Amino acid sequence: MSSNTLVLAACIAVAAVLFLGLANMMRGGSANLSQRLMRLRVLLQFLAIVLIMGVLWWRAV
Repeated sequence: MSSNTLVLAACIAVAAVLFLGLANMMRGGSANLSQRLMRLRVLLQFLAIVLIMGVLWWRAV
């Protein structure tokens, strides 16, 4: 699996969780579920940034 594919997958995962959380809030769903989804989004964003920085470092070496 190439690094571009990994970065794309990480970004798609972040976007998917973001939209799931927004959809849950807009339809008046569980506040606990929205909170868990937003926490998951923050974690996925952190992992995506670490992955992107790692790929940039790896390509610079």
